[in-house]
Amino acid sequence: MIGKLKGRVDTLGTDSVILDVGGVGYHVFCSANTLRALPEPGLAATLLTDMHVREDHIHLFGFANDSERRWFRALQDVQGVGAKVALSLLSSATPHTLSQAIAAQDPAPLTEAAGVGPKLAKRILVEMKDRVAKIGADAPRTAGPGEAPIAAEDTNHQDAISALVNLGYGRSEAFAAVAAAARAPGDHEVEDLIRGGLKELAGSR
Repeated sequence: MIGKLKGRVDTLGTDSVILDVGGVGYHVFCSANTLRALPEPGLAATLLTDMHVREDHIHLFGFANDSERRWFRALQDVQGVGAKVALSLLSSATPHTLSQAIAAQDPAPLTEAAGVGPKLAKRILVEMKDRVAKIGADAPRTAGPGEAPIAAEDTNHQDAISALVNLGYGRSEAFAAVAAAARAPGDHEVEDLIRGGLKELAGSR
């Protein structure tokens, strides 16, 4: 099993790279995000890899970091998500964006990926909901000691999120803004969360 490749970039394609390792060119499929992180041809590069061996092919998939590789593997546990779709999801969104979308149960960032329709996006949200924290450090931050809990099921949180969505913000960014507002000291009534969420959103733009 090949877990890492270190060499020089030979050729950059639209969905893959040929990495020259000691004179041997490895054809490695990568997400758009990983391809953008690679240097120009001729320069040194390192890729973490995942090798898929089938009866009719052997494919190598490459990643700029371990977070992306963990997500690539985890997404394929969802029925209907193979390597191609998993790579498509990681091309249209970062691991952090995916974890935030799953926490917010927001299908929009997922359906931006080629090959992911509303039904598959919903399945990913449901099946991955309880697994995000196990995948790694990109899971949305939870409350620390002495902080207010951040719960998607909390009525005040949901009302505040809905209010921000009605104002035109995406569900994922509204979820993140309300979660940040909930960590601030003070009351956490709906009006406070909306006000705090709006401040967070204004500061992020």
